[in-house]
Amino acid sequence: MPLPDPKTRHPIPGWKGTAFLKAIVDHPFVEVGDYSYYDDSRGPEHFLARCVRYHFDFIGDRLIIGKFVAIAQAAQFIMNGANHPMGGFSTFPFQMFGFEGAPPVTPDGPGHRGDTVIGNDVWIGREAVIMPGVAIGDGAIIGTRAQISRDVPPYAVVVGNPGKVVKLRFPPEVVEALLEIRWWDWDAEKIARNLPLIAGADIDALRRAV
Repeated sequence: MPLPDPKTRHPIPGWKGTAFLKAIVDHPFVEVGDYSYYDDSRGPEHFLARCVRYHFDFIGDRLIIGKFVAIAQAAQFIMNGANHPMGGFSTFPFQMFGFEGAPPVTPDGPGHRGDTVIGNDVWIGREAVIMPGVAIGDGAIIGTRAQISRDVPPYAVVVGNPGKVVKLRFPPEVVEALLEIRWWDWDAEKIARNLPLIAGADIDALRRAV
């Protein structure tokens, strides 16, 4: 059975609250991998407006979302436009409001932390908050309302505010193997043939997949 079209707007029959992000996101500084989706009972088509906050083109930072990422309702990606200057006497963002003579805002300026990168096969829980410049590793799980202000290792489970790693989903040697196999980069036919192995937990069987 072939995989569904990753640009399907509503991939769950009879439910319009979930959309593959490739079908609804068109922004020069947001990259989305195949089959990553957003679920929101209010309408997933508002993902950029509701979830990607303080993302100003003149800053130039990017939100990069890998393949097969699951994003729950009201998750928040806080971008670098939320950061105020803290090195001087005032934290007011004069330059953003057009005050003449204010220092310019640049992607490599003080307080800007770079791109936000979400790996592949990541699950982000409802109302989780991802702060600017964070990298979340492949296979990680971000708990409901967790606040993530630092990088998350692959296949880690993070909960709480501030977010803390409570465990790894698999032993280190299995995580290492999964990062080497990278099943999400297989062609569609191979993924379709091996869905039981991908959804299972037998790493040796997954290694032997053809």
